[in-house]
Amino acid sequence: MSSIEIKSASQIERMRKSGKLAAATLVHAGRHIRAGITTDDINRIVHDFIIGHSAYPSPLNYKGFPKSVCTSVNEVVCHGIPGPQVLHDGDIINVDVTTYLEGYHGDTSATFYVGTPSAEGRKVVEVSRRALELGIAEVREGARIGDIGAAIQEYAESQGCSVVREYVGHGIGREFHMAPHVPHFGKRGTEKRLKAGMTFTIEPMVNLGSHETHRLDDEWTVVTKDGRLSAQFEHTILVTREGCEVLTAREEPLQHSETFPFAELGPLSTAAALRARNGGSASAGTALSA
Repeated sequence: MSSIEIKSASQIERMRKSGKLAAATLVHAGRHIRAGITTDDINRIVHDFIIGHSAYPSPLNYKGFPKSVCTSVNEVVCHGIPGPQVLHDGDIINVDVTTYLEGYHGDTSATFYVGTPSAEGRKVVEVSRRALELGIAEVREGARIGDIGAAIQEYAESQGCSVVREYVGHGIGREFHMAPHVPHFGKRGTEKRLKAGMTFTIEPMVNLGSHETHRLDDEWTVVTKDGRLSAQFEHTILVTREGCEVLTAREEPLQHSETFPFAELGPLSTAAALRARNGGSASAGTALSA
């Protein structure tokens, strides 16, 4: 994990293709989220869509992971294994999609509402969604990785939530996980400096309670230690000289996820509001400039 790859123009173009497919897969999965389906149903939907587009689901058999997508429900932070679990009204579920196309990976995730969300569910989901936007707004050539984590941590904690420490964003390209590590907490002006051509994920895992987690006996499923809700959103990012490009930007809003306006969360600090305004929306498919 010591050497950070700077992508060439041809590599970036292939990553755009994989990122675009990952985004389309997540949109497709979101249309099917409802009470009564199982997490294995979601796995089948995702698997069939990816295979149908001449690609491969990166999680399948990755270090022994048995399914094609991660499905993390309620207190599950990440790496939930699809199975017979039935979704119920009021649940929240993160669907984490990674596609492997033309030799490159594209990685994205979102947390969805099953039916009508509880007040707590809505809070943790929307704080995580906003935190990702603010993290992305920090990305530009010359900035530091610590700037990303600081922006996310500052916002999440200002909303009474916490940020998971053990699981972070990562470089991505020809390999699923590469350098650099991208923590979602930290101090501004620290960690590695960003350079144009770097590609990595930003994927804040935000908990309603403590940031502490626990891994279950299946060696994959990570849950909050206090049993409270957790939510996550993720994009694959390319650093550019002007700012950054969201390689997994979606062409349409996610059903059952991007439902509520950010304004309902309350005001941002002046600095964070300026960064968000200058950066624009990560879901809009535009290059962001911080």
